[in-house]
Amino acid sequence: MDLVIRAAVIYAIILLFTRILGRRELSSLQPFDLILLVVIGDLIQQGVTQNDLSVTGVVIILSTIGVLQVLVSWVVFRFRRLRPLLNGEPVVVVQDGRPIERNMRRERITVDDIAEQARLNQIESLEEIKFAILETSGQISFIKKGED
Repeated sequence: MDLVIRAAVIYAIILLFTRILGRRELSSLQPFDLILLVVIGDLIQQGVTQNDLSVTGVVIILSTIGVLQVLVSWVVFRFRRLRPLLNGEPVVVVQDGRPIERNMRRERITVDDIAEQARLNQIESLEEIKFAILETSGQISFIKKGED
């Protein structure tokens, strides 16, 4: 039972950590970030297992995390009001060619980040954008002016 409790606590901490970290950072991992995630994964494993290297322990931990993930998915599906809390909400970062500074600051993205993504979508300048939306996945989607 100790393994189940530790796995559940770590799951909750990881869920909170990813919500605090922000979706943009998670969608654009740099090599250092990837290495850091591997190190964090190892530290989490050590904290959860506490030297229990048995196959049974691994099965219990994986089952607990799997059940929690399915439970969270079901809660998000079933209870609409919890979706923004657990999944986040899309955020408009550009409207009618103008960056929305407040939203960009809150999501910790720059005009350069938006311009880079716009170029990757064959958009030359922000003036061509009716809406740029930071999606819950961390990607930026664009609606060009004149495309209603």
